[in-house]
Amino acid sequence: MWEHSINPVALNLGPVQIHWYGLMYVIGFAAAWWLGNRRAAQPGSGWTDQQVADLVFWGAVGVVLGGRAGYVLFYNFDYFIQDPLWLFAVWQGGMSFHGGLIGVLVMLVIFARRYQKNLFDMGDFVAPLIPVGLGAGRLGNFIGGELWGRPTDQSWGVIFPAAQDGLARHPSQLYQMLLEGLVLFVVLWWFSSRPRPRMAVSGLFLLLYGVFRLGVEFFRQPDAQLGFIAFEWLTMGQLLSLPMLCAGGVMLLLAYRNRGLS
Repeated sequence: MWEHSINPVALNLGPVQIHWYGLMYVIGFAAAWWLGNRRAAQPGSGWTDQQVADLVFWGAVGVVLGGRAGYVLFYNFDYFIQDPLWLFAVWQGGMSFHGGLIGVLVMLVIFARRYQKNLFDMGDFVAPLIPVGLGAGRLGNFIGGELWGRPTDQSWGVIFPAAQDGLARHPSQLYQMLLEGLVLFVVLWWFSSRPRPRMAVSGLFLLLYGVFRLGVEFFRQPDAQLGFIAFEWLTMGQLLSLPMLCAGGVMLLLAYRNRGLS
């Protein structure tokens, strides 16, 4: 067991501080742009470098706006009712993956209409580009000493000073980094390297993320302001991931039933 003592600030430029968590967003978007260009360069991809750049830019907008809105509405709705303007207090931090996903989906709908592309084809193109950013974000959570896990007596437990209880806890941020980042990327990149039925790649992304998030939440400390949502074990993260798991399974079933290659 060891005590977390990593400085969350990567660069201190006088009055300006650059946090590792913010840098992880930059890494995630840069990785999506690079991987997207690699995929677009393949013969018959139907994508141009400019379209990839536009997609990553507007996807980033969707992540930031949707992520903030999701954090406020899903995890702090009572506070939002008291102070609606808090929604725009982005400098105070707070992001939600599920909110960011909704933001990206909205941007994909707009992008699909603008470039006259099939929405599910776009989803299949984008899905393998996302996990690197997810993994980087979870690493940023760990460096920042936030969103820690539940108490544990395992030798790899970490004492997070911000928890203010001196207990060794699961480094659940790293569990999520490995599952939602590395494993999800490897599986999706391999799966999408060959022609698959339309919706299959998107469906697999939703299904696997839902499974991974549901599992890791058993090791992650529930949000203090919410606690358990139901049954003394169901967290908000699990509740929001259940529709993803179900939707992913249905999409995979329909994809292979229709067999329409994207």
